[in-house]
Amino acid sequence: MSIMDRVTSHSIAQLQQALQAGSLTSEALVRAQLARIEHFDEQLNAYVETYPSRALSAAIAADRQRASGIHLGPLHGIPLAIKDLFEIDGQAITGGSVAQQPRVSRVTATAVQRLERAGAIILGKTHTVEFAFGGWGTNAVMGTPWNPWDRNVHHAPGGSSSGSAVAVASGLASAALGTDTGGSVRIPAGMCGLVGLKTTRGLISRHGLIELCPSLDSVGPITHTVEDAAWMLDALLGPDPLDPVSAQAPVFSAANGLNKPVAGLRIWVLPQAERAHVAPGVLKAYDLGLEQLAALGVQLIEQPLPTTLEQCMRIAGGLMSAEGYASLGSLFERDDLRFDPHVQRRILSGRDIDAASYIQLHNQRRAARYAMQEAMTNIDACVFPTNAIGSVPLDEVDEYGTPLALLGRFANLLNLCSVAVPIGFDEKGMPVSMQIVGRAFAEPLILRIGHAYQQVSDWHTLRPEGWALADKAVA
Repeated sequence: MSIMDRVTSHSIAQLQQALQAGSLTSEALVRAQLARIEHFDEQLNAYVETYPSRALSAAIAADRQRASGIHLGPLHGIPLAIKDLFEIDGQAITGGSVAQQPRVSRVTATAVQRLERAGAIILGKTHTVEFAFGGWGTNAVMGTPWNPWDRNVHHAPGGSSSGSAVAVASGLASAALGTDTGGSVRIPAGMCGLVGLKTTRGLISRHGLIELCPSLDSVGPITHTVEDAAWMLDALLGPDPLDPVSAQAPVFSAANGLNKPVAGLRIWVLPQAERAHVAPGVLKAYDLGLEQLAALGVQLIEQPLPTTLEQCMRIAGGLMSAEGYASLGSLFERDDLRFDPHVQRRILSGRDIDAASYIQLHNQRRAARYAMQEAMTNIDACVFPTNAIGSVPLDEVDEYGTPLALLGRFANLLNLCSVAVPIGFDEKGMPVSMQIVGRAFAEPLILRIGHAYQQVSDWHTLRPEGWALADKAVA
């Protein structure tokens, strides 16, 4: 593997160190990642579209700023990928669908604006499950990204932020922006060996985002490390007058508190009754992860959940279908357009949810939130597996029988924050992950726990093999 191959898979912290030392330029980094995209993305299918001229111009500008003593922060000169649900002025947006002609955006999403203001470089837009409604990452109409942890067999990448995770895991971007409605940042991060941060709804503006379920949608980064995620969060968070939900969002620095001790924290672990839903290979890695956390001095607490994960999954699923149908139903009812059949089935299931049933779902959600708040009175955070199973080959994906969202949706339903971190591999060699879940707006705490774990583990330093370019390919 060449030096530039390794650099393209470095964390943001490693890249900033090299940029500040003068051993790397943003232009060289962008050229290397664009070369990898050209060489590998035909198979990986991470990107819908890339912006080479725009990215190179931004990289050259960042290098000039750095040379003149201007440093905008940890994202300055770092290439990122953006899920194709975010508007970027002058660029096409598909939402993962071919049902309509790609629309050219006339605005730029607030989240993208904030990343660029922090000096980040946008490489392009990444694939998503059609309108973000699916956890496996499959897309029958625009193609399913290839999980890079198996070079020879097409495994599910996880979704719905599938392309974003694949781009980061394979060195086609240094980090990425995704969305999470029921696990859509955490599931692909978990399946691709990455960190995925599901933020509290309202912490990051959703202005300029194609939404699936406004009651549950949130924005979050996918990165190699918890530290990288904290840096991206610091650039993204805060109130936005264009998104009323963000009006009460607190302003804090998640990165500043990463090194605070975690000893003495009370951690709620997956109850025994819920472990039956999780594959043995996942449980083995999860239990080892808990042992490492315990060695850091946290207290592991087991107690029943006030609302089962299955109940949370059902309520959240109802809200997604109802709100998805409200915004997209007229499109998906048409028989002259082409849709992903699994997404169409999910959207159209909302047709049967009337106003009374929808209100009842929200009442159930409210009751579950209050019950969880009470149950967490003496708990600092929960640590559960991110996914019940590891990635499987595409021909083994069961879109309906496998409760992939079981461990994901509860955080969205209860408006909790959650960060997925890699904890090893299953018996088939595919990544396994655990998620650290906290109260609303407790991102600094869960990131601190995740960062502490990554100081005593090295899973986040591992990269998929078989994706190296020859030195001459990036010259």
